[in-house]
Formats: sequence, structure tokens, C-alpha cells
Amino acid sequence: MNRRTLSRRAFLACTATALGTSRAVIGWAQENRAPAPQQWSNWSGSVNCTPRTIASPTTEEQVVELVAEAHRAGQAVRVAASGHSFVPICASDGTLLSLDGLNGVVTTDQEKKTATFLAGTKIYQMGEPLLRAGLAMENMGDIDRQGIAGAISTGTHGTGKGIGSISTQVVGLRLITASGETLECSAESQPDVFKAAQVSLGSLGIITQVTLRCLPAFRLHEKKWDVPFAECLANLDDAIAGNRHFEFFWRPRRDVCSMKSLNPTDEAPSDLPDQEGERIDHSHQIFPSVRNNKFNEIEFALPEENGLDCLKELRELMLNEHKDVVWPLEYRTLAADDILISPAQGRETIAISAHQANTLPHKPFFADVEAIFRNHRGRPHWGKMHTHNADELKLLYPKWDEFHSIRRRLDPNGRFLNDFLRRTFV
Repeated sequence: MNRRTLSRRAFLACTATALGTSRAVIGWAQENRAPAPQQWSNWSGSVNCTPRTIASPTTEEQVVELVAEAHRAGQAVRVAASGHSFVPICASDGTLLSLDGLNGVVTTDQEKKTATFLAGTKIYQMGEPLLRAGLAMENMGDIDRQGIAGAISTGTHGTGKGIGSISTQVVGLRLITASGETLECSAESQPDVFKAAQVSLGSLGIITQVTLRCLPAFRLHEKKWDVPFAECLANLDDAIAGNRHFEFFWRPRRDVCSMKSLNPTDEAPSDLPDQEGERIDHSHQIFPSVRNNKFNEIEFALPEENGLDCLKELRELMLNEHKDVVWPLEYRTLAADDILISPAQGRETIAISAHQANTLPHKPFFADVEAIFRNHRGRPHWGKMHTHNADELKLLYPKWDEFHSIRRRLDPNGRFLNDFLRRTFV
């Protein structure tokens, strides 16, 4: 297939693989637009939109052309990624891009311990290529279905005292701006843009490649166990300090905490059948959890010193005012970083998440949860539900104006903004 011809077979292949939640995906060129608008939905169903164009580029040149085409048509451009954000970050009535076609390893460097991936590569697709190169990601989140560019754009993180978000693992990226320029960004090249782009909600341009700092490949020993809430709190400091990765879920129905620790080991992969709740495997097999049930989520990043008090208030809220909510609270640790609008910017952080099934009402519960988070100086996770506006967010981020100065310089006409981001940023 050449750049200007989309065969029926190629069209069907695109439809089957790209933007799984959309009804169809069209080719990238102007003449291959669908005859009627196509609907796109995110993973949980909380966001729906009908873009004029849904396009699936497979090269940087095609991304540049699509951005230019949208500019000529006066349309905004957003990237759909994998749809694992619960707020309308991706929503567009203009051009919506799927980067599923920009997928795979560009290069690995065992000496420098770095790896470069195309932006649409899903995190779950990265583990095996890294392992073959003798490398592994430093840390991963609880879900690995996201594209790597989307994950860093929202500050996706795992857990671990002194361990930062996936964005902190980024040492370089390629960014296509509204003018069609391709920027190579790192601490040495375009350092101000790099620091803004590590968490940017896709508002600076289209990321096409991401280079990560890695570790030598390693295995993890996972342990899971349940304890009463009071026992969890009594031993929490030791659990956080004594494990490379530690988190817990408070389960309201039983008022117990499901604890989980992950620690490096030299032992061979095993399910440890004689030790219930334990297994050993390569890190990329252990970090993520299977999430078969769909839900909506709210998460805030809190100053470390406020984490426990906030958790206690949320527990009382659920036990007394929202007894119908059976989904757990999740409690994780996150290192401070220097990324301009990272939720962990400038402070050691506790991240607490609340959930509700996507088939059940969530707004009254999340509103009460958010009020508690606000009282503890929480910063909303960029990919999860919140109602903060630009004026409120500016008070939470010391580098807010610096970020937006860079954003306006790169995208003076707001081509990479949608209605949600205008409310959030402007």
C-alpha cells in the first residue's frame, strides 16, 4: 500500500487492530476519511466523542501531515492512546489519532541501559523485548494496557518508597509540534521542553518516540496477605521501608487491608504452590494486575505526611455515608520529582485511589471523596476523575506558569487542546 492508497484489506486490518473501542479506524490521508463521523469511547465508557476524523498513522511523516491537515481545516488534534484515562483528555470533535501503528522497539543499549520505543507501544508489549536485551523497566503501574506515550503524559506510576513515576524513567523523547517541527528532547537537548513534556497531557504536541532509563533484567518475589485495618496502620511504616515495592487495598466490606509486597530475588520463576499468595517471575510479569471488571476511578497525590489522616477520613466516609460502595481504596507511595506538572512534583507522595463499577453511579461518592482530598492538599491524577479547574490547579503547582509558558510557545493557537483541557489549563 502506498502513502495515498488504502486497500480494503488494509482498511479491515486497521479496523481490527487500532482503537479497539472505536467502531472503525480510517487511514491517515485526507482522501481516506470515513464518509461519516465515527464514535470513540474510552475503556470504562465514561468518555464518548465523535471526531470528524479518526486516523491511524504509521510513520512520523504521516503524523506531521495529519497535524498540518488539521491545522488547515481549523481542527484540534488529540491522541486516543488506549483509552485508559477516565476523563476526556482524548476527546475530540476534530482529529483523533491512534498511534497503534507506531509500535515496537526502536533500539536498546545494554551499556547505557536505555531503550527507545515508538509512542504507541503498549506497556505490556515492552517487557519481552527488554528482557531479551537483558533490561527491564524500573517500575510499572498496576495496569499495563496503556501506550507508553499516554502513560508518561498522565504521570502513570507504580509504588515504592523512593521510586518515581514512569515519567521519571524517561531520558528522551521525540515531539512533533503544531508547526510540524520534530524536536529531540532530553536533559541536554531542549531541556525546558523535555521537563514539560515528561507529563504534559498531550498538550505540547504528538510524542512519537520515548527513550527510557532501564535496569538490568530482574525477577520479583510477590507476597500477598490480609490483615485487619488497625494492624495495617500499626505496621505501615515498617512495611513501606522494608520492601522495594509495597501497597495495600482497604476492603470496606470486611474492613481488612490486602497487603502486597514486591522484592527483587535471584530465585527462579515459580508460583510457590506451597506458599499461598506468593509467586516469583520476571518483573514485567509481576508488576501489573489483571483488571477484568471495568470501573471508574478517582486518585489524588497527597503530601506524604497527610496520607494516613486522609485514608482514615475516607474509610469513615465509606463506612458511614457510602456503605453501598464495595470497591477498595488503594494506597501507594511515590517519590518526589522535578517534572513541572507531575502530581509528585516537589514532594514525597502518597497516592490514594477510590473506585466504583462503571455500571453504577459514581458522582456523589467521588464528590465526597474529592472534598476530602482537597482538604489534604491533594493533586488530582491527570488521567482520573476530578473537578479541579485551572485556578485551583495553579495553586497546587509551583511550576504551573513555567509549564504553560512552554505550552503556549509550542502551540500558540491551542491546536492540541480540547474543551476539557481548556477548562483544566486555561
